Amino acid sequence: MTEESGWSTAPRLKDVAELARVSVKTVSNVVNGTVPVSEHTRLRVQQAIDSLGYRPNETARRLRTGRSGVIALAFPELPSPYFAELAVEVIAAARRKGITVLMDDTGGDPAAELRIASGLGDPTIDGVILSPLGLDRLALLSRSRDIPLVLLGEADLGPVADRVHIDNVSGARDVTRHLIDEGYRRIAAIGWQDPAPRATAEQRLAGYREALEAAGMAVEEALLPPVRAYFRPDGAAAMRRLLKLPGRPDAVFCFNDLLALGALRAVHEAGLRVPEDIAIVGFDDVEEAEYAIPSLTTVAPDKRQIAELAVRCLVERIERRFSGPSRQITLGYRVVVRESSRRPAR
Repeated sequence: MTEESGWSTAPRLKDVAELARVSVKTVSNVVNGTVPVSEHTRLRVQQAIDSLGYRPNETARRLRTGRSGVIALAFPELPSPYFAELAVEVIAAARRKGITVLMDDTGGDPAAELRIASGLGDPTIDGVILSPLGLDRLALLSRSRDIPLVLLGEADLGPVADRVHIDNVSGARDVTRHLIDEGYRRIAAIGWQDPAPRATAEQRLAGYREALEAAGMAVEEALLPPVRAYFRPDGAAAMRRLLKLPGRPDAVFCFNDLLALGALRAVHEAGLRVPEDIAIVGFDDVEEAEYAIPSLTTVAPDKRQIAELAVRCLVERIERRFSGPSRQITLGYRVVVRESSRRPAR
């Protein structure tokens, strides 16, 4: 008998059923997702599974279903904290369904993204979750294998696959409106890409413009320094350009948190203070945002919900419990107000 679980052998479905006080069939339905059960029952069964350390018999499952229980997950920039944090949530959501996740980093290369979307040429991969950056709709339609696929992120490739995302235009508009409501009037934006803007840049710039125009404020091109990428050095370089302007901004909306963290550093190096001299806000709510000095105001997508819905959609496709048209699922977000944008009391 093991000290941790109290069982002398590996826990079985029957053991889980006894602990959860449900039938073996109910446990099987929860584990395999074959028949919907109530949320209360699902949670009770999941608690029993976690308590006992039960793991499905993958060999038996493969023989029974013809599936491997393995999916692929790919992001364009795994070193980015946002993608790393989202990957952790996807892996956790998949593990709760007894699914193993293979990770890959595409670097935003269209050919790499297409290879992932086609299942890496590996017939044992059951499905794919992909956040595309360079892939276009026509290329996606040319996939060598019609494998179940769920897309994440801003790129709208049309009705070719299920997609889980947030409304980036609305999020950018709301966080810019927050700056306006705080009394800031010369608001810059860091994140535009020239000459080849990505969907992220286009959508977040659109939200920024909408907020300014709704407030009767002009959009000044001088306050939109372009960046090559969305990392800390890019944000710092863009902020340094803004600080050299004859009339520097009193606030900056950065299109992601890494740009904002770089901007924070540049302001500090210039001997200025945030938010006393200039406010800074970001987008994504990576963990570092909460622990920056000052802590960073940002738009917070629900990464756990994104992951859970992406895995759920993929499993439904893999198990053929849903075969309808592609689904476009738009999730909510929060504007998390922290120290970097609160107007100091006068």
